[in-house]
Amino acid sequence: MSAWKDSLSLWERARERVTDARRSLSPTLSRCGGRGSIVLGLALLLSACGGAAAPASSPAAASPAASTAAAAKPSTAASAAAAAPASAAAKPAGSAAAPADWQTTLDAAKKEGTVSVFGPDGNDMHDVLTAPFEKEYGIKVDYVGDPGPGIPPRISAERSAGKYLWDVIVAGTSTGLGSLIPNKVLSPMDQYLILPDMKDPKTWRGGGMEFLDQDHTMLVMSPFQRGTVFVNPKLVQPTDIKSYKDLLDPKWKGKIVLDDPRKAGPGQATFTFFYLQPDLGPSFIKSLGQQQMVIMKDFSQEVDAVGQGRNPILLGGADFIVFARAKQGIPIDVVDPRGIKEGSDVSPANGAVGVVDKQPHPNAAKVYLNWLLSKDEQTAFAKANGYVSARLDVPTDFLPAWRVPQPGAIKTYDANALAVRDKVLAAANDALGNS
Repeated sequence: MSAWKDSLSLWERARERVTDARRSLSPTLSRCGGRGSIVLGLALLLSACGGAAAPASSPAAASPAASTAAAAKPSTAASAAAAAPASAAAKPAGSAAAPADWQTTLDAAKKEGTVSVFGPDGNDMHDVLTAPFEKEYGIKVDYVGDPGPGIPPRISAERSAGKYLWDVIVAGTSTGLGSLIPNKVLSPMDQYLILPDMKDPKTWRGGGMEFLDQDHTMLVMSPFQRGTVFVNPKLVQPTDIKSYKDLLDPKWKGKIVLDDPRKAGPGQATFTFFYLQPDLGPSFIKSLGQQQMVIMKDFSQEVDAVGQGRNPILLGGADFIVFARAKQGIPIDVVDPRGIKEGSDVSPANGAVGVVDKQPHPNAAKVYLNWLLSKDEQTAFAKANGYVSARLDVPTDFLPAWRVPQPGAIKTYDANALAVRDKVLAAANDALGNS
């Protein structure tokens, strides 16, 4: 009861203060209208009840009209705070602040509802290239997995029938340079890059985005140093091989497993590296052919032959399978390319991306591309594959240190490498004959 009386007394005192104030300020209140009375009355009531009054020097204290305008219009800070959650949700996580047209593009993309993506096969690749995007934006990813060679003929057949069904392609550079780019399937990518960090040269290794062609239709996302020589450490110490020329030692004759370089794969990439390496070249390939190597075409069988001790050395194998077997406890190690005199080559494997021209979902394609190139998705993509992202802000601590591209490393995936492909195949056929 006492508390009620105290509250009533406080209210009566507040009313008296309002009445006194209105008498003294009646001319001003007349000019401001009824709303001025209300605003002043509320301010005085709050002050009487213990609320903080506006500083005397502030516009709110000096002018009742200003107080009325401030009450009618939210502050800039408040508006920004209210808008911030929507803006943050609209842009890909891990990207810089989105420009004004990003939200417009996103709204249009959601109306399209779907983005059609050709990508590498395998559950891991499917999951990392679909689920996070669908969760973040509510846009369905119509995903088809293909190792690469099946993409160009399928698109060609569809276009012959007047069908344009695809928005984005994630594939290897051989697919891009060998077919997609020369057949003009892809669209210049600059127009699809919206977020500021995509366009900032400091975001990318080498001081900028690396495109495979002058029209910027296919981008390299994951340049990494390849492992090229692998050994069973029970039979050979990795540090024993300090140059590729050590493989020419007669003691290794008939004991080296080679991934067939006459087909697309890591063996061919390795022989392309040999061909382009100034200290090796075609003469080294010819000499290597005299070692009576065991030539295989199946990546897993090649790794198992060394891991099971049937052969001590594997040349040009699939390093991702080597890593998987090593985690299972199989005795097989990579020879650190930094310890080999001639180093090794850099390749993005299936980590290149392009936007298809005449895409059915143009806005969803833009959103997907900017999401794919964001820091968070590049981190997930790199971890799923054991790759190194072209983005400098993507961590590499989950990889061995040698995986990070070395300055000046030879590229076996660009137009220069493609230009010598026929010469590499000729050198391989000459060296290996019918074996």
